[in-house]
Amino acid sequence: MDAHLDDFFDDFTRRDWQTRDPATVTDPIRVAVVGLGWFTRGWALPGIQRSAFTEATVVTDVDDDAVEQFATEHDLTGVTPEAFTDGDVADEYDAVYVATPNATHLEYVEAAAEQGKAVLCEKPLEATLERAERLVATCEAADVPLMVGYRMQTDPAVRRVKELLDEGFVGDVVHVHASMSQVMLGELSESTDQWRLDPALSGGCALMDLGVYPINTTRFVLDADPEQVTGHTRSVHEAFSGVDEHASFDLRFPDGVQAHCTVSQNAQHASRLELTGTEGQLVLDPAFYEREARAVTVVRGGMEAALEFDPVHQLEAEFAYFGHHLLTATPFHPDGGHALVDMRVLDAVYESAERETPVSLSE
Repeated sequence: MDAHLDDFFDDFTRRDWQTRDPATVTDPIRVAVVGLGWFTRGWALPGIQRSAFTEATVVTDVDDDAVEQFATEHDLTGVTPEAFTDGDVADEYDAVYVATPNATHLEYVEAAAEQGKAVLCEKPLEATLERAERLVATCEAADVPLMVGYRMQTDPAVRRVKELLDEGFVGDVVHVHASMSQVMLGELSESTDQWRLDPALSGGCALMDLGVYPINTTRFVLDADPEQVTGHTRSVHEAFSGVDEHASFDLRFPDGVQAHCTVSQNAQHASRLELTGTEGQLVLDPAFYEREARAVTVVRGGMEAALEFDPVHQLEAEFAYFGHHLLTATPFHPDGGHALVDMRVLDAVYESAERETPVSLSE
């Protein structure tokens, strides 16, 4: 391996954003958890509890039985959504994590903002662009910090890729290929009675649920926003008749950089991010799923190096970043304004698919 490249890899810091020693934290950020879906139960709550900067104290969900059981098992205060929005136990938390169906994010964020609580909202921000804009405006008007759950941005493998790009190790980026797919009705649930298949709750399926990963991760590592979108969606099976089962889209970035992305809720489980430049290539594979250890491959000047990473709990890193930045009064990078760009891209992909023509994102 090239000596300079070797030195760069050795010097990489996983948490280059961290300025406070976790050992000094005696009063972590207390988090109210809104929504008890599989992702919260299996990943978000463990992430909150593993982070030295946060602790879960309150939980709410529309399923009263689930709240009671979960609160008892994890020694949390369980409340109904009505009690939460009324602020009945607002003195027991400093921040709110919202992980409910997309179209219900706004109501819970509005309640948190009215209570003066910081917010970590899952992506996409909402089911529609208009509601997402209202959500961001609500937090701005209440002057409460809003972070959006782009866990890829705190993943060390993704941050390594961004740093390599910033250092020019692949030259000028020419094109990006990104993909993400899963068999949703086998991996998440066999039932077709779920919110991701309800367009009123989800706003869409393959694109809204999976497409946001290649969109946002590409924006993050390139440090750029797309100027034009061309999109296609299709559904084959009856279960997806009301939403998009598959989607593909092309993003045109400044300087002519092209990104081609494909996502599917009914295809072989896989994810990959490939960035090709004038002098080399970076490949992140697997790329986007929280339960898989990522690996980065660098190709440059006849040299290929596979950089393997120790497993990292993505949600622990995300909540550590959230809590750390609140405790140190540091602005978040993936804030509401940043997330609105993704919502505009998603909206434009659907518009392009319907009109069968490219859609400009320029103001």
